[in-house]
Amino acid sequence: MFKNFFTLAWDTFRVFLLFLGCTLLFYYGILWVSQEYESYHRYDEPKGRAVKVVQMEEPQQSSGMLDRLMFFYHFGE
Repeated sequence: MFKNFFTLAWDTFRVFLLFLGCTLLFYYGILWVSQEYESYHRYDEPKGRAVKVVQMEEPQQSSGMLDRLMFFYHFGE
């Protein structure tokens, strides 16, 4: 009876150690990825021969209801 108990306890302890090891590996992996992307500057000025893609337009003063409806259908706004 004690042999079965100790075998069960040992197997449970091994599964717990495996779970703990995988959890720590995942945790430190997430920390590493987070730290790697924290230093990534995605809003920096582009280098090289970059061109501006979007040009802002002045809004029209008198846009009628039909123009507004067509704008909504075209852009979904």
